[in-house]
Amino acid sequence: MSSRSNFQPCDTFFVESYGCFPAPGLDPKQHAKLIARERQYAIADELSKIASDELRDDILDHLLEMDTATLPDVESIDIQTEIQWFMRPYLLDFLIEAHSAFQLLPSTLFLTINILDRYCSRRVVYKRHYQLVGCAALLIASKYGDKKDRVPTVRELKSMCCSLYDDDMFTQMEWHVLQTLNWSMGHPTMDSFLQIAVLDCPYDPEVEYLALYIMEISLFHREFISKPSSDLARAALALSRCVLNRPQPRHTDWASQYDSMTLVGLSQQLHQPSQVLFRKYSSVHFSRVSKILEQFLARQAAIATYTPPMLTSDTPVESKPYNGEIGLATPQKTHLSGAPKGYVTPPITPENADFTNVNNPAFVKGVTATCPPSPTPPHSLQYVSTHSYSDPMYVDQDQLHPSQMGFQVGY
Repeated sequence: MSSRSNFQPCDTFFVESYGCFPAPGLDPKQHAKLIARERQYAIADELSKIASDELRDDILDHLLEMDTATLPDVESIDIQTEIQWFMRPYLLDFLIEAHSAFQLLPSTLFLTINILDRYCSRRVVYKRHYQLVGCAALLIASKYGDKKDRVPTVRELKSMCCSLYDDDMFTQMEWHVLQTLNWSMGHPTMDSFLQIAVLDCPYDPEVEYLALYIMEISLFHREFISKPSSDLARAALALSRCVLNRPQPRHTDWASQYDSMTLVGLSQQLHQPSQVLFRKYSSVHFSRVSKILEQFLARQAAIATYTPPMLTSDTPVESKPYNGEIGLATPQKTHLSGAPKGYVTPPITPENADFTNVNNPAFVKGVTATCPPSPTPPHSLQYVSTHSYSDPMYVDQDQLHPSQMGFQVGY
């Protein structure tokens, strides 16, 4: 090895770029090709950004049209004979754990649930095949939009289901789902609309992760299944900004056009999230947004249950006169020295007579006659309420174990 070196000494051990010097182990031609390729990537990114700015409205209109066309029908799922709504959280917990284990993209999870619900809207699903349909939907969604090296294999899915299904059952169910949906997998997911909503905003990871957390909570509830993904994404983004005390977008932005009823509905489902989902978003990778939301809800509950101290008859109350300062006491009327003090109670209106009748001694100039007080009802009259109220009693339905529904979870 030659003692001479073409490189100048560096003050640090971490060198990010070589500048005008060729990279070690590369000849000048390869180094020039590498630089030219990086320049092509930079030019392509710039052209793509310009094209996206010009076609943003057309792209958004197309996504909104696709969103409406690929929504599941919740009323069709209601008439399923075997699968019930209380089974849904168990299956979603399994799919979320499998999605995290394979490190798939966020859009893959939302597309998986969309495929699952659309299939259940068109086909009768038996209880023993519910988990198999979910695995087939996860396999299709990962093949559609995720990285090739992260797509789960049939053997891995079979192992996660504790060999409850054979290999050919996964293949047959995958084919049957594709045939049922007419090979239409292009559903714009909630996270894609979220990226459009925050496109012109500075990057805020807590806001985006909390919005993703709220959107995944919505997957567990029936009332959000037939909601458009664009409405859920905008409402979840507005709710996450409200929780984190971030400023809301301008009223001219697309993100500000959220549905207030959807936002209220999402806020009512944040108190008891899935424990699998809570653990997922309590990691540092997701900025611990589940714990941030839990602390926010605890503070709101403490404020709602706070009761101010009540004044009793034994508590002395100190009255201070009004000294003219604004905001310290309620201003009182000033009494003129020459004005009459008035009546203790309003006078009785005389029947078939006018207030300005001069024959009435109470209105004669210079006469200060005292009118009788307002009539008092006799003590014999009593008002008794005949209505009684009682709170209805609710009996919680016994929750079944996943094994009683045919689910098998294993690794």
